[in-house]
Amino acid sequence: MVEQLQDNNSRLKRIFIESRLPEELTPLQEMANNLLWSWKQECIELFQQLIPGAWENMNYNPLAVLDQLSRERAEELVKDKAFMAAVKKAYASFKEYLGAKHQGHKIAYFSMEFGLHISARLYSGGLGVLAGDFLKEASDQNVNMAGIGLLYRYGYFEQSISLHGDQVNNYPAQEYTKMPMHPVRDKNGEWLKIAVELAGRQVHAKVWELPVGRIPLYLLDTDISENTWDDRMITHQLYGGDKEHRIKQEILLGIGGIRALEAMGIEADIYHCNEGHAAFMTLERTRNYMRNQHLSYVAASEMVRGSSLFTTHTPVPAGHDYFTEDLMRRYLGEFSSQLGISWYEFMALGRMDANNPGEPFSMSHLAIRLCQEVNGVSELHGLVSQHMFRPLYPGYNHQELHVSYVTNGVHYPTWIANDWHKLFVEYLGEGFIKDQSNLKLWEKVQKIPSEKIMELRTALKKRLLKYVKAKLKTELTRRGEKPATIFEVLNGIPQNALVVGFARRFATYKRAQLLFQNPERLAALINDKERPIMFIFAGKAHPADQPGQKLIKDIVNLSSRPEFAGKIIFLEGYNMEMAKLLVQGVDIWLNTPTRPMEASGTSGMKAAMNGVMNFSVLDGWWAEGFREDAGWSLPLENTYDDPQLQDELDAETLYNIFEENIVPTYYNRDAKGISEEWVQFIRNIIAKVAPNFSMKRMMDDYFARFYNKLATRGAALKKNNFAEAKTLAEWKRNVVQRWQGIHIVDRDIFDTDNYSLTLGESFQVNIKVYCNGLDPKDLGVEALFYKRHSETNMELRQAMQLQLKDGKGDIATFTAEITPDMSGVFEYGFRLYPKNEKLPHRQDLALIKWL
Repeated sequence: MVEQLQDNNSRLKRIFIESRLPEELTPLQEMANNLLWSWKQECIELFQQLIPGAWENMNYNPLAVLDQLSRERAEELVKDKAFMAAVKKAYASFKEYLGAKHQGHKIAYFSMEFGLHISARLYSGGLGVLAGDFLKEASDQNVNMAGIGLLYRYGYFEQSISLHGDQVNNYPAQEYTKMPMHPVRDKNGEWLKIAVELAGRQVHAKVWELPVGRIPLYLLDTDISENTWDDRMITHQLYGGDKEHRIKQEILLGIGGIRALEAMGIEADIYHCNEGHAAFMTLERTRNYMRNQHLSYVAASEMVRGSSLFTTHTPVPAGHDYFTEDLMRRYLGEFSSQLGISWYEFMALGRMDANNPGEPFSMSHLAIRLCQEVNGVSELHGLVSQHMFRPLYPGYNHQELHVSYVTNGVHYPTWIANDWHKLFVEYLGEGFIKDQSNLKLWEKVQKIPSEKIMELRTALKKRLLKYVKAKLKTELTRRGEKPATIFEVLNGIPQNALVVGFARRFATYKRAQLLFQNPERLAALINDKERPIMFIFAGKAHPADQPGQKLIKDIVNLSSRPEFAGKIIFLEGYNMEMAKLLVQGVDIWLNTPTRPMEASGTSGMKAAMNGVMNFSVLDGWWAEGFREDAGWSLPLENTYDDPQLQDELDAETLYNIFEENIVPTYYNRDAKGISEEWVQFIRNIIAKVAPNFSMKRMMDDYFARFYNKLATRGAALKKNNFAEAKTLAEWKRNVVQRWQGIHIVDRDIFDTDNYSLTLGESFQVNIKVYCNGLDPKDLGVEALFYKRHSETNMELRQAMQLQLKDGKGDIATFTAEITPDMSGVFEYGFRLYPKNEKLPHRQDLALIKWL
C-alpha cells in the first residue's frame, strides 16, 4: 500500500511493511481480521495473552498487538502447548462459525454509523452501537445481510477534559492497517471504486469490506488521490462540518452505497434505511429501475417502496436532517429530470407542504414517502412518531397511520460480563443463547443462590472501581491537578458504596444536571458514613452543542468540591469498552431524560442483563421494561408545563426514592452481609426484564413485522416482468387523475343535530357518490367516531365500513346500519378513500374525501 505524501519541504512516499508471524500463529492473524473475535471470549483471552499488559494499552485491538509481537515472544508462544491447544480450539470454532451458508432473503442495511468496537471508530453513540449490535446478531442468526456505511479517517472525536472542566475534542487519524478490513476487488483484481456527482463534478470512493462475523460491512472512502482535498474530506469526520458537508456525506451513503452494491453484483430483496441519513438510496434505486428495467417513474417507485423499510430514531422534528432548496438544486438539480418528474414534484417528496417554497427538504419525509414500512424504536416512540408524522397524511388520525415500532435490543455476547455468562451456562444450559428471549428459560435464574449472585456482583464492582481509580489518576495528572487534590479524590472513593452510573450522550434533554438541583441534599445523601453512595458520570457532548458541554463542565467542577470529592466522578473519553465496565459494574443505572425525548435508550438494557437495576423516567424502553420488583421509575407524565418546575419536582422525587427505597433496600443486610431483597431485584431484572430486550428478540420482530412482509411484496411486484408494479402504478395514476371529480350526490343519515341515540340503538346510513369513471369497487366509505380531548387532540374510538349496495354506472350507493358501542358525546363523520387489495396500507395512497 503506497501513497504519495507532500509538504512544503519534502517529497515522501508511504510504504506499509507487514509483520510476519510464524506459520503456527497465522490463525491468530486470520481471527484478528474479522470482528467476530470481539464477541467470542475464547478469542479475546488468546489475544490478551500475546503481550502481557499490552491489551488495554493498545485499545483492545488484536491487530495492534500482533503488529508489536516480537519474534522472541512469538517463538515462546509456539512452544507453549496449552496456548497452542487453545489457538487450535478457538480457530476450529471460528472456521465452523464462518462456514455456515447464509439463509433467506438478502437485506441491505444502510447506516451513517456502526458501533462495533473501539478499534473501528465508525460511531458516535447509541445509533451506531445499535447498528453494530444488529449486524452481530444478524451474523449469529446467519441472516443474509450486508451493511453499508462510510469509512471515516478521523471518526468521531475522542474526548479529554481540561483542568477547568472544558471538553477538548481530539481527532486522531485511524490507522487503517490496524482495522480488520480489506479492499473490495473488481473482476480485474483492481480496488473497486464508485463515483457520485456532486455539484457538477465526479467524486470517487474506494470500497472496503469489514467482516463482522458472517456479515460483510461495506465502507465508502473518498480520502483518495483522485479527489480534490475538499472531496477527500467528505469521509474525514462523522457528523462534522456544516449542512453542505452533510448533504455530500448523505449523497455518498445513499446514492454511492447503492452504486457500490450494484458494482459488486449485489441485489437485495429488502433495503433498510436506519435513520434518514441514507434516504437518497430510494432515489438512486428508482432511477436504476427506470434506466435498467425501463419502468415509468410511478412503477419504479412502487418497486422501491415495496421493498424498503425506514427506521426513525428521533422523537422531535428538529432532530431530523433538512436541506434548503438551494443545496438540493446545487447537488441534486438534475435528478428530477432523470426521474421524469418536475422539480416541484421532486421537492414535494421531502416537504410537508408541497406548495411552501420556503420549506426545506426533509430526509425523513423522503424516506417515509419512498419506503412502504416505517417504524420507531420503542412502543412509546412509535406513538410519538405517529403524532410527529401525522401532518403528512391530512384527514387521518395518528392512530390510523402505518407507522409502527420495534423496540431496540442489545447483543448479549457483546455486553454480558463473562462471569455472568458462565453462571448462566451452569444454570440455564449450554444452548440457552439460541433461545435467549424465552422468558420461561430465564426462570431458572431464580434458583441461583444469593451468595453466588452477590459474590459475582461484588467482583464486577471491584473491577470497575480499580479501573476508575487508575483512569482518574491518569486523567487528573495529565490535566495538571495538584498531587494533594489527586490524593483527596482517589482516597475519597468508597470501597463498599452503592454505585450509580450515568453514562450517555450529553444532550440537554438527557438532564444530567437533575441530580444537582439541591446540592446540599445530595451531599447529605452521598456522605452518609453508614450508607454511602457514589455517582459515576461519563459521556460526550457534540462539538457544536455548547449547552451540553456546559453540563459536563458543571459536573466536573462540582466533583472537585470537598463534599463531593471521590463521590461524584466524571470519566473522560467515554467509549464502548468503558461502557462495558460501567453497565457490568455499577449497582444502579440512572437515566433522567425529558419526556418523551428518549426514543429508546439501550444502555439500560445492557445494565439489566448484568443484574444492574434501572432507575429511570418512564420513557423509551423503560416504559415497557419497568417492573416494581425490578427497578425504580420517575413518572411518565409531566406535572408542569414549565420545564424548570418539572425539573425541581423530578429532582425531589429522585432524592426521595433514593432515600426511602433504593438505599434502605441495598443496605438492609443479614448476618452474611447480603440484602435478600436486593438480590431478588437482581434476579427479577435478569429473568423478567432483560430477555425482552435482547437483540435476538429485536431481530425476530423485524422479520415478523417487516422483513417477511417486504420480501413477499417485493417478489410479487417484480414477478412477470414487474406486471403487478405496473398495474398498481397505473391504477394509482387513474385514481389520482379522477379523484377531484368524485363527489357526494345524496345522503340519508339520522338527524343527530336534533335527536340523540340510546346505547344499543342503530341508525341507517345511505350515501350516493358520483365515481367520475372509477369502478365503485375501487372506493370505500367508512363511518368514524371520535372523542375530543382538546382543540388539537381527538381519539378515534370506532370505525365502521359501509357496504357497496348499488354500483351501476357512475353513481354508487353505500349503506350501513350503524350501532355505536359506547355512550357519551362524540364527533363523527363519513370518509371516502381509494380501495385496492394490493395496497399494503391506507397511507400507500393517502387520498381521502370527507362526505
